[in-house]
Amino acid sequence: MKLRICHLYGNLLNTYGDNGNLLMLQYCAREKGIDFETEIVSLDQPFEADKYDLVFFGGGQDYEQFIVSKDIKSKAVQIKEYIENDGVVLAICGGYQLLGHYYMDASGKKIDGIGALDYYTLSQDNNRFIGDITIHSDEFNETYEGFENHNGRTFLGESMKPLGMVQKGMGNNGEDKTEGARYKNVFCSYFHGPLLVRNIHLANRIIDLAVAEHNNKLAVK
Repeated sequence: MKLRICHLYGNLLNTYGDNGNLLMLQYCAREKGIDFETEIVSLDQPFEADKYDLVFFGGGQDYEQFIVSKDIKSKAVQIKEYIENDGVVLAICGGYQLLGHYYMDASGKKIDGIGALDYYTLSQDNNRFIGDITIHSDEFNETYEGFENHNGRTFLGESMKPLGMVQKGMGNNGEDKTEGARYKNVFCSYFHGPLLVRNIHLANRIIDLAVAEHNNKLAVK
C-alpha cells in the first residue's frame, strides 16, 4: 500500500519545524509496512480531492499566510469536498486558522479563511501564548503534550469539538480551556515542536484513519 499525502503550501508555510509532522507520519507508516508519497500543492496549482489519502497544512508568518489566503479561495470547494467526504487532515497554526471563517493578523487586519470549519480567530495586542502545554482528549482518552506559540485566539463554533481540554497552558484562546479542533477526520492544533513527534499515539491514529479511507476509496471503485 502507498499513502498519498498532500502538503498544502509546503513551500510557503513551513515554520517552527512543523514539517517534522510529515517525517513522523512517514516513520509510523513505514513501521506498519506502508509506503508514503508526499506532494506539495501550492500557488496556482489545483487541489484534486480524490487524489490524496491525507492532507497536511502547516503555518507560516503573516506575509506568507496572506498570500496563501488569496490563492486558497480557488481550492476552497475541493478542500471542503475532501473534508466532508471524511478526508484526513492535520492542520497546524496558520493552516488551522485558514480552514476557519477568518482570522485577525498581528496588525489587526482581517484575513478571510475558506469557512470549511466553524470557528474564527482574533488577535492579541502585544501578547502571545508561548510555553509548554498539555491537553487531554476525552474523545480518544489520550493525553497530548507539546509547545504553543501563537498570537491568535480561536473560538470554536457549535459544530466543532476541541482536539483536547487544556490541563496546562493556554490553548485556543486562554478562556474556555479548549485546544485545537476536531471535525470528522480533521485534526487541528496550535502545537508546535512538532505535534506528532511528542505524540506518536496521535500520529499512529492519523495513519490508521488514512489507511481506512484509502481502503474505502478502493472498495467504492
